[in-house]
Amino acid sequence: MGKLSVIIPSYNEEKMIYNISNIISSLLETEKIPYEIIFINDGSKDKTWEKIVDVCKEDPNIKGFNFSRNFGKESAIFAGLTYATGDCCAVIDCDLQHPPEVLVTMYRKWQEGYEVVEGVKASRGKESFLHKFAAKTFYSLISSATKIDMSNASDFKLLDRKAVDILRSMPEKHIFFRALSSWVGFKTTSVEFHVQEREAGDSKWSTLSLIKYAITNITSFSTAPMQIVTLTGVIFLVFSLILGIQSLYKHFMGHALEGFTTVILLLLIIGSIIMLSLGIIGYYISKIYEETQNRPRFIVSEYENHN
Repeated sequence: MGKLSVIIPSYNEEKMIYNISNIISSLLETEKIPYEIIFINDGSKDKTWEKIVDVCKEDPNIKGFNFSRNFGKESAIFAGLTYATGDCCAVIDCDLQHPPEVLVTMYRKWQEGYEVVEGVKASRGKESFLHKFAAKTFYSLISSATKIDMSNASDFKLLDRKAVDILRSMPEKHIFFRALSSWVGFKTTSVEFHVQEREAGDSKWSTLSLIKYAITNITSFSTAPMQIVTLTGVIFLVFSLILGIQSLYKHFMGHALEGFTTVILLLLIIGSIIMLSLGIIGYYISKIYEETQNRPRFIVSEYENHN
């Protein structure tokens, strides 16, 4: 049987480390699935790393990697993929909102020959109307840009070693795991799951962090915002031509051109569009600059394993 690497990104999850490690270990041992559990501590401010060290001492199948600072969930996922030694790798959230028993279903699908097993949300759990609307809008934009249906996508998925190696070989620093893992292709299937309630702790996602996450991932995986700039320019060009033809017509017909207030309003609108467009272009340029610096996606300061 192939070895399963379970990657668990962790940020301020001191209350969950023991629980999730015990649940997954017991589950996989019962199912007689060879495994390793890889905790990635993403610069937590609580005692998450200390708890990871403790569970590593208790179970030789558990490994812990401690980031030098907070690099973000995407970097934590790719660190797990980098250090995983399994024949297939699964990513699961530390808060147990992804049901661990689905890992077994994913693994059985992998044994059937599937190389990417997507965890698809049958329900999103308890979310506010604003959060659901924002999530739907974000995934609609990403789906349009990537031509991949990501309406119920999640980071909860299992990848064959071939897919993992391809993802690891990609040079870009700004990565969007749930989109890239679908983009690589391979023989794919999906498994539905219901998002569970957190057993302990609070969500690490604020409205501001979700907006930042959306902007970063849209710009790292799509040029759609740049196309919006182009489309806006074309619309205003057509509008200007129509307005120019109308003005010339009135001039030759002997009508006085009026509307100073309208002209000022148009200048303000056009100026705002120009500044917004420059902001979008500038953001892409900043991303190019960050890529050219060739800094690592993450820095590991400590490693723990007692195998």
